[in-house]
Amino acid sequence: MTAGLSLRTRLLLITTALLAVGLLLSNILLLNSLKPALMKRADGQLRTTGLLMAQLPPSLAATLALTTDGAAEPGADLLGDLYPARVLPDGRTERIGGTQAPTGATATPRLPKLDATALRERRLKPFTTGGTTDGTAGDGDWRVLVLPTAEGGDMVLAGSLDNVNATVEDVRGNSVALGSALLIALALVALVAIRAGLRPLHRIEETAAAIVGGDLSRRVPGSASEKTEVGRLSTALNGMLERIESAALARIDSEARMRRFVADAGHELRTPLAGISGYAELYRMGALPERADVDRTMDRIEREAARLTRLAEDLLLLAQLDEHAVAGTPVLRSAPMDLRAVAVDALLDLRALDPAREVTLTGPDGTSVGPAPVLGDEARLRQVVTNLVGNAVAHTPPGSPVRIGVGSVTGAGGTASVLEVADRGPGITDEHAKRIFRRFYRADGARNRSEARTTSGAGLGLAIAHSLVSAHGGCLTLRSTPGEGATFRIRLPFAEEGP
Repeated sequence: MTAGLSLRTRLLLITTALLAVGLLLSNILLLNSLKPALMKRADGQLRTTGLLMAQLPPSLAATLALTTDGAAEPGADLLGDLYPARVLPDGRTERIGGTQAPTGATATPRLPKLDATALRERRLKPFTTGGTTDGTAGDGDWRVLVLPTAEGGDMVLAGSLDNVNATVEDVRGNSVALGSALLIALALVALVAIRAGLRPLHRIEETAAAIVGGDLSRRVPGSASEKTEVGRLSTALNGMLERIESAALARIDSEARMRRFVADAGHELRTPLAGISGYAELYRMGALPERADVDRTMDRIEREAARLTRLAEDLLLLAQLDEHAVAGTPVLRSAPMDLRAVAVDALLDLRALDPAREVTLTGPDGTSVGPAPVLGDEARLRQVVTNLVGNAVAHTPPGSPVRIGVGSVTGAGGTASVLEVADRGPGITDEHAKRIFRRFYRADGARNRSEARTTSGAGLGLAIAHSLVSAHGGCLTLRSTPGEGATFRIRLPFAEEGP
């Protein structure tokens, strides 16, 4: 029935209905308790007046009934007209003072026949009876009390309950009027309170609409206290929106990197393929008449094919590392090892590549060599270090000193095993350092060697090294100052049970 109504309207209807039921029940309880209380007071006034009349002669009792009209004592206004009567021997009743009634009184009570049995049962016990108007049955109620007189007989004193009924009706009418006014006022207050209470939900609705429109940066204003349901909902929605925006931005960045990667990969693959295709076209056209020309061409085709194979293997390795980073699939064959063995072999390789270069083995940052146990794939870590050593040889002047540091360091994140390759070359500017680990990134070091360094080949060496170190749960960082050299540092989790 209320399915098509808004939440504000439903809350207002429910609140108003509950208020109406509450006011109705309170009025019913009030009226149900009011009339018995008034009847009790009326009985007390009737008993007081009746006892007084019973002690007086009939003539004085009639006069008292006519003059007081129910006001024998101050505040005795609950009883209207008074009707005093004597009980005859046959059980009938006769009005004291004849048929004379108070001025303006037209109604009389319908009194039952009071024989001896009835007198015993009803004496001094008030009861209610109906009334008659001009000999016809009326609606007025009378309260009747039978009392013994001083003369030895019995008398009946009846008091009209019109005042009691009128008071009850007045209270009922006032209750209805006041209750209706109060219900309207409370409904208006409830409407204002509901609007204020639902205002945060309205802001949530506006935020959701803005997000649907493409504004992922919108957030729900945190005006509600987190102790409330709306406050907790706003906090939860903002957290969800943060994750959605982060996921959307990550997806956009991933798509951009994928497009750039595909474009760069296509460009790198096209170069050796173009060479192979060109040499094959020369051979097909007969432009290689001599055997020596054919041999040189086949040698170049072989080198281009090897270059193409290395590039494909690098791309495959990066794809496997990306899959490992996302899905956690195994790509490493980890075992306990010590980075000191890798550092010593790198030292020997570097001396073999450039015997004239000064190469030293120290600990991290020039301290003494120390143990560096890790749980890693030794072949892959050797690949990383070989790449760093080759990079230092390729992009520093001949004879520039190189330092290989290995050991462990302790910091805020705990103890870590470290292997670093530091040179005294031209260094790398901050601009290039920010992009040095990107795939296919190559600075033109031939034009300004002091401003840039590059990885070898297609620009994948440092990207692969960075991904391999990340797959081990570590990090590869660069610290460089132009003109003073560069330091590549491998930081891996320290293995307590290492050899």
